[in-house]
Amino acid sequence: MEAILRNTISGKLESLVEITHVFSNKEDAPGLETAEKLGFTTKVIISKCKKRDQYNFELKEWLEKIEPDYIILAGYMLIISSEIISLFPERIINIHPADTRQHQGLHGYEWAWRNKLSETMITIHYVDKGLDTGKIIAQKVVDLRNTKTLDNIEITGLKVEHELYSDVLAELFSK
Repeated sequence: MEAILRNTISGKLESLVEITHVFSNKEDAPGLETAEKLGFTTKVIISKCKKRDQYNFELKEWLEKIEPDYIILAGYMLIISSEIISLFPERIINIHPADTRQHQGLHGYEWAWRNKLSETMITIHYVDKGLDTGKIIAQKVVDLRNTKTLDNIEITGLKVEHELYSDVLAELFSK
């Protein structure tokens, strides 16, 4: 998220993307403080201790109010409801630390580590009603041959994530 924000201020997304809000379902999400320091408007709709239907209703109501062109997920760890997805077809974009055809859901880097992969993929995809099953927009290989620990894998993967996500958004929004 921070890489995307910084690239909209002075970088490859500067004249292509206007971020109107940075959103979280957790009031203590570190990204909120980062976004505020960079001058972005933030919004929190707390999901903890709420029934899922109530949270989804509040999120849907807010999204309908602000009418975003796109929703870019970066570190958002809740499954988006089908109702919200249907309001924004091929307009919700997510990044996943694995090839979504091989591994969906959480812990993509741990999956690569456990399986002793020599490489993994970073996948950027549209969100659909499945879990990490949406149409793939772009992928990039992450070379893991020189990584010795799970932390090394995460550091290596995050470098690729930060570069790739902004590159893909720049290409997508320059059309």
